[in-house]
Amino acid sequence: MSDRKDVIIIGAGPVGLTLANLLGQFGVSTVVFEGRDELIDYPRAVGIDDEALRTMQTIGLVDKVLPHTVPDQKIRIVNGERKVLAEINPTTREFGWPRRNGFIQPLVDKALLEGLARYPHVEVRFGCRVEAFESASDGVTATVSTPTGEERVSGSYVVGCDGGRSLTRQHLGLAFEGETRSTRGLVIDVANDPIGTPHAVFGGDPSRGYATLSLPHGIRRWEFTLFEGESEEVAEDDEFVFSLLAPHVPDPASLDIIRRRVYAHHARVAEKFRVGRFMLAGDAAHVMPVVAGQGWNSGIRDALNLGWKLAAVVQGKAGDRLLDSYEDERREHVKAMVALSLNMANLVTDHNRLRTAVRDMAAAVVDRLPKARARLNSQGYKPMPKYDHGVVVPSKLPTWKSLPDREDAPRTVGTLFPQPTVRNADGESVLLDDATGQGWRVVVWNNNPTAFVSEIDAERLARFGGVLVHAVPATQLPWAKAAAAPGVRVVGDESGLLKSWFDERPFSAIIVRPDHVVAAECLAQELSAVLGKVFSVADATFAAQNA
Repeated sequence: MSDRKDVIIIGAGPVGLTLANLLGQFGVSTVVFEGRDELIDYPRAVGIDDEALRTMQTIGLVDKVLPHTVPDQKIRIVNGERKVLAEINPTTREFGWPRRNGFIQPLVDKALLEGLARYPHVEVRFGCRVEAFESASDGVTATVSTPTGEERVSGSYVVGCDGGRSLTRQHLGLAFEGETRSTRGLVIDVANDPIGTPHAVFGGDPSRGYATLSLPHGIRRWEFTLFEGESEEVAEDDEFVFSLLAPHVPDPASLDIIRRRVYAHHARVAEKFRVGRFMLAGDAAHVMPVVAGQGWNSGIRDALNLGWKLAAVVQGKAGDRLLDSYEDERREHVKAMVALSLNMANLVTDHNRLRTAVRDMAAAVVDRLPKARARLNSQGYKPMPKYDHGVVVPSKLPTWKSLPDREDAPRTVGTLFPQPTVRNADGESVLLDDATGQGWRVVVWNNNPTAFVSEIDAERLARFGGVLVHAVPATQLPWAKAAAAPGVRVVGDESGLLKSWFDERPFSAIIVRPDHVVAAECLAQELSAVLGKVFSVADATFAAQNA
């Protein structure tokens, strides 16, 4: 192995493996060190969302992941009498994939690991524990304990994806701010699902909170709240475990139990996500209660946000300060997800009968309010990424008379660009990201983008790994394809969803980052100037050097 890498990743969990796949795509030399001898073989997370599936699509592995998912998994929240308090069943495909999905994490982790075989410049080393770091002006040297002895490996940057007890975070002396809730949980996974229904149930039972979820391949999970005085040893006590399961299945003793584990509910965020040449991602940067199913997904968002930025910096396409935007963009959204997870945990695990009675009455009121019920059902309470700082260029609503005054028009900058099904230049129905490519994209509605982008800016965009996209109604696709300038991607809006999206906004040109976040929006005539501003916030040095 070369003793110098562009990036050293600590931890071969889902976040480290996703980041390694992203860096592999960009041609970045990467090594992943994992202290364990193999991947963890038990499920921890059980929910993968549409944003994470889009990331799996981005790294070319979604077809390997989907067989291990339960698409559109409905959640029913019930009280102690099994009365349904709320139903969560989002059916949107805004980002191209189902919003809620059950999944088997070890099998998805395995797909991520196997995906790295595509990249000879990326390697994963199991049984290798990083013991210490030594920083220098041009990089970091890690001291690694390996099965054959001690090694020293250098890299330009280090990303700690090494979990809640992160050695990387401890090395940096960063506080892990938040709380560990006194309430713990017992997870029981069984094969040969004795219930078989595809949905999940969250039981807000004041006598003992629980959840039960259908997972792929005939696996079912139960999670039960443990009380004070119930130690970790109860996981191995058959009598205790069977007593928990007795109200849920006809014959607990005959269940094929494959694992039992006690876990704690942590809600913590690191005080910094970046210190010099070190970054933290996933559980090393933040942990949250499992109830909302967002811990795993938040880590995948970290990887997607950080991957393209690291690649741009180590390849000399942007300066080091671009990496500051990682914390600027991710930290506030993570804090919102931690708050959501805590609120949901409190909702389900509250044992106070008065408060749960008030909760049940409030749920009955919501059920009678169509808008409130629809928002809950569609998972509208989930905070979506919205970046006000970082690699974004905020815009003002235009005041030109040819545009109606729409103060209520949705604001797009800092949010995720949608992903409808479109027709590519060959007339095939594909998801938008597959038609345009996964890097920087300048999407212009019903206009040839080369008419509005200077030759210099088009060259800058190409050097930054970007493409120009001409979006038209599908009926215009043959004409637009014939008239397309070299290098322009033409897509046909076959469903009308892309046109509807532009219809609601007073802008016709959108600049999309590799992580699918809208960096800027403008009128077609303003495109070249706004593109220059995006280059500047991505890194002023890069823009100046390549002018």
